[in-house]
Amino acid sequence: VQLVESGGGLVQAGGSLRLSCVASGRTFDSYAMGWFRQAPGKEREEVATISWNGGNTGYGDSVKGRFTISRDNAKNTVYLQMNSLKPEDTAIYTCAARDPIATAVRYIYWGQGTQVTVSS
Repeated sequence: VQLVESGGGLVQAGGSLRLSCVASGRTFDSYAMGWFRQAPGKEREEVATISWNGGNTGYGDSVKGRFTISRDNAKNTVYLQMNSLKPEDTAIYTCAARDPIATAVRYIYWGQGTQVTVSS
C-alpha cells in the first residue's frame, strides 16, 4: 500500500484546511487509518483515527471539536478536515494504515507527509 498526502499549506489562524490521503491498491478498506503530526523538536502525535468502514473515529485531545476524520473507500481516500486552526497545529501531517492482523495497534504503511503551517 502506498499513501500520498495532499492539501497542506499556509493558512492564517482560525482558518481551515482539508488534507487528503490517497492509497494505492485494492485492499484499502481492509485498513483502519490514522493521521499523525510532528512539529520540529517534538514527538510524533496521533491526531485522529478511523476504522475500516468509518464507523468509529478517535481524536487527540488537542484537536477534538476542531478536526474531523473521514474516509471514502470507493476513492481509496481518507480525509482530515481541520477547522479553527491554531499556530500550534503547525506540523508535518502524515497518514498511516494500521496492521489489520496484529492485536496490538501498529501502523505499517506511512505516507511522506504534507506540511501545514498556521500563521498567527
